[in-house]
Amino acid sequence: MSKPVLLSLHQKLRACFQCLQSNQKEWNTVLAECSPLVVSLGNVAEQFKALSNVQLSSTPLNSFPDLQERLHFKLVEATEIILDKLNEKMASLQSVKDATSNQVHGAFQLYEENTDNLDLSTCTQRSATTPSVADMMEWLQDAERYYRQHLRRKTLLLTLSHDDLSLLESAPKRWESLQSPSGDEMITDVLFKVSLFMESQ
Repeated sequence: MSKPVLLSLHQKLRACFQCLQSNQKEWNTVLAECSPLVVSLGNVAEQFKALSNVQLSSTPLNSFPDLQERLHFKLVEATEIILDKLNEKMASLQSVKDATSNQVHGAFQLYEENTDNLDLSTCTQRSATTPSVADMMEWLQDAERYYRQHLRRKTLLLTLSHDDLSLLESAPKRWESLQSPSGDEMITDVLFKVSLFMESQ
């Protein structure tokens, strides 16, 4: 196997992990910003329910004849604002996933273009500072899969609207069920494993 091929592949893999490292920080920041928004959706659903269970015209507030409609409108407006913000967050997460995917696909493309020069023993060889090419490529695929699974939340958001209170009310629990702390730990672990490799040139 030619040494330049391995060097260029290592360089590409290094760029992938550097991208993953910076993207992971952004990913976790955006995910953390989503949590209070999802909780707010559940709160708005409870307010909708409370409003539908009371007839304001038969209370001391009956001197405000259109109060019920106005409050309902405010809740609809609040729901749409929260959903818009969440969709913006999802777009940010999608960008992180796409940036990582582009890097990973580039590494795999380079590998495939040079399979004639890459034998099995070279791809599975590891040292104290450099994991094997096979391991690193597997870890990158795992990271990409983790991002892809998390983006299933976009599908959840598409089902939500002020017209379906039960879906709105259950949104926080369903959002939480799509959490994957083990996936985040996996990426942290991978970045630790390649830390010396990323620093070496």
